[in-house]
Amino acid sequence: MLPSPVSCWFEQPVVGTVGINVDPGKRIEHLGIKIELIGLTEMFHDRGNANTFTTVVRELAIGGVLVESAQYPFDFTSAAKPYESYNGINVRVRYFIRVTISRNYSSNYVKEDDFIVQKVESPPEAVAPIKMEVGIEECLHIEFEYDKQSVHLQDVVTGKVFFLLVRIKIKHMELNLLRREHTGSGQHQLNESETLTRFELMDGAPVRGERIPIRLFLANLDLTPTYKSISNKFNVKYYLNLVLVDQEDRRYFKQQEVALW
Repeated sequence: MLPSPVSCWFEQPVVGTVGINVDPGKRIEHLGIKIELIGLTEMFHDRGNANTFTTVVRELAIGGVLVESAQYPFDFTSAAKPYESYNGINVRVRYFIRVTISRNYSSNYVKEDDFIVQKVESPPEAVAPIKMEVGIEECLHIEFEYDKQSVHLQDVVTGKVFFLLVRIKIKHMELNLLRREHTGSGQHQLNESETLTRFELMDGAPVRGERIPIRLFLANLDLTPTYKSISNKFNVKYYLNLVLVDQEDRRYFKQQEVALW
């Protein structure tokens, strides 16, 4: 049984063909053949309580006997696919086709094939820059700016860091991109963070008035868009983490959320 879809856009219909192979001289007695399109949100720590948000069932054949191989077309044009496929640390959004051949005296034949749904969002209407200041009284004062609050997955994060006051012996500065996955709620809430990349901005001590450019390319990173309240189960957010390290290996950092689309 080989349903054909592998990937699709969220507005495209899911269509294909189910092939059932019957060996020569064999027969399959069945009570009916059905196909289902299912979309669900599944927590890895609680797989028994998956949240199914889409279920569409089609009957391919009524009960009878198969004495030769057969093919059955299917069309799920109207099936809702509201969320993008996602496979994270503690949760996934999964879409799949399930074909079931029901039998009377034996276990059913069941075959599942996953497919991927990609949802393309419209560009944000206004992309304002991010400007912030951070420092330690009478020791360190810097301004930093990111050119955009929302960044396309194939774009480049650009900006600059400006040192207004430097009385700490800084030896290193880097920019980290973090992904945070928030799942569940209450006692069952899980928060996981992972550092996706570390990009060195400066090696050596800066001086007052120095301006350091920022250019972080996203195209070669394994990223998803920012997800908010997916199926009321989880969120995925991204943060830019500016890190300074002094000669005594003390770390100073400032995080800023950035929306990816």
